[in-house]
Amino acid sequence: MARVLVTRPDPGATRTARRLETLGFEPVILPLSETRPLPVARDSVPLKAKAVAVTSANALRHAPSGLVERLSGLPCHAVGARTAESARRAGFFSVSEGPGDAAGLAEMIATELGETTLAYLCGRVRMPEFEKRLFAYGIKVVPIETYDTVALAPPRSAVSQALSGQPIDAVLVYSARAAAALGVLMEVHAEADLLLRNARCCCMSARIAAAFGGGLNVEVALDPNEDALLALLGDPD
Repeated sequence: MARVLVTRPDPGATRTARRLETLGFEPVILPLSETRPLPVARDSVPLKAKAVAVTSANALRHAPSGLVERLSGLPCHAVGARTAESARRAGFFSVSEGPGDAAGLAEMIATELGETTLAYLCGRVRMPEFEKRLFAYGIKVVPIETYDTVALAPPRSAVSQALSGQPIDAVLVYSARAAAALGVLMEVHAEADLLLRNARCCCMSARIAAAFGGGLNVEVALDPNEDALLALLGDPD
């Protein structure tokens, strides 16, 4: 059974591990990044905002309750089903579910709203395509950063315990921070380098793949979502 290293933090890591088991893979969890809340100024909500956009459930998970309360009366456009459900749980009254990717969400918002002002709950580290596409449609996007993604350097004991002395066949990488952390891990940890050097490193986007800096067998998902990422794994045997 192929062993797949999951580098994202919980709660996503556990959810991904379950998907891998269902597909016939052996998941190995070793978070190489984590999300941390950011302070949000009270005046960060644009007065002219007519709607809210969310492309990551983490933006809702780390959003202060007061911020959500001030925005909850506006229509919320979520990137996909899971983020939409997170928005409803957070307290948004009117939630629209997008097609599952940021580009599709931007198209949907542009079609439904036209030129307007949009509050965007997001992370400090994010791909720019969503905002660029909306700008091209004449939509003013006001980012409200609620969290940051930072690289982790797990202790040697945690690495050894997770890898358990067995080679890894593939690595799932969801962020540039995790990609950089994986490179450092292989430089400073001889056992990790030995067990990972032949693995396929499956990245969510080309920007993430570029953070490796070479030396690894890197593959990029056709679309920046987990379904496309897992499709890179192919047959579990």
